[in-house]
Amino acid sequence: MAMHINTPLGEVLPRHARTPLADALNDTRVVLLNGARQCGKSTLAAAMANEKGLAWWSLDRQATLTAAQGDPTAFVREAPAMVIDEVQRAPELLLAIKEVVDMDPAPGHFLLTGSSHVMSLRAVPDALPGRMETIELFPLSQGEIEATPDGFVDAAFARGPELRAGKPETRASYVHRIVRGGFPEALAREGPRRKRFHRSYVADLIDREVTQVADVERTPQMRALVRILASRSGTVLFANQLASRLELAHGTVQRYLALLEEVFLIKRIPAWTGGVAGRAIHAPKLAFVDSGIAASALGLDQVGLEPIGAPLGGLLEAFAAMEVRRQLTWADTTAELFHYRSRDKIEVDLVLEDDRGRIIGMEVKSSASLTGREFSGLRHLEARLGERFLAGYVLYLGDQVLPFGGKMRALPLNAIWLASAS
Repeated sequence: MAMHINTPLGEVLPRHARTPLADALNDTRVVLLNGARQCGKSTLAAAMANEKGLAWWSLDRQATLTAAQGDPTAFVREAPAMVIDEVQRAPELLLAIKEVVDMDPAPGHFLLTGSSHVMSLRAVPDALPGRMETIELFPLSQGEIEATPDGFVDAAFARGPELRAGKPETRASYVHRIVRGGFPEALAREGPRRKRFHRSYVADLIDREVTQVADVERTPQMRALVRILASRSGTVLFANQLASRLELAHGTVQRYLALLEEVFLIKRIPAWTGGVAGRAIHAPKLAFVDSGIAASALGLDQVGLEPIGAPLGGLLEAFAAMEVRRQLTWADTTAELFHYRSRDKIEVDLVLEDDRGRIIGMEVKSSASLTGREFSGLRHLEARLGERFLAGYVLYLGDQVLPFGGKMRALPLNAIWLASAS
């Protein structure tokens, strides 16, 4: 049974990723828990170490890092099973780990954590194909914060247009969720103190993590890029436009975007083209991994975002996208998240496709009322996909679950974390 633990920063909340992490350790030699700094990886890994009796090594400690770099082979043989926290600091360990698990294929040898995409680091000598499972950990979801089901993905594919979930919630409450974000330390702060955490987080990420992954000479331009990206949350990302705005080479901007994704600051949601080849654009859509970081980068808080007419739409869409993306790490349904935009600018904000090729389409609206026109993009997809199209949802700030004919339904946005597959 999951335990709630109190700390000086507040309550340590149970994580949905705990179950897939435990399952992976039961049948896989090496498990990598990957995610943003300060999102709770070390806390979850420590809990798993206590549960399974794993030795614990943190490479954030200089003496431990020096030992790991000095003799990787001896380091990974120090205990029969171990956690290595922040393994990206000593990527030379991965070759030694490969040697150990090839000699002894028993599961649960190593639990690694990383705050960058470890397998993309320049110094990684070899990957661990067939030997390692990666589990991505995000900042806290709304369901983890409030102990609600977080079962929208499974419920959508199980029930399609019959899904009924959500309850009344005010615009102010949704705005609060966005500016709060999901970092545990941010949840323990309020007002200016929370904003200071968010801004310090981005500065430290660029100064420490990004420069560890790659040589970045123009950190002022990187900071400017972060601010521009925040203003484009929830929009299709065209690197050439960013390059022109920043007066940087197109290749440099592409490289900076890749770096920001590698350190889990942003996510690029790929374009979906299945079944409509030749009609869709291929550019990704942008979302910040944490909505509080994006709002803070724009200097926006509860007061700035709450009034009608405030620039809420893009932030809200990206917030919804990342809540759905979080659920893909623990949902029973195997699915991927996309967006869709045709060359004649017909759009669907979010598209879920499961491993059977079934489609759930979603539009995210910052309005509490609907006209019916919000379903036009969803109906466009349905017309082209037929039976593959399972359901179309408009997720809005209203308080009613409403049918809009056929496979279409309007749901309060909080259906994402209130829906349950059971």
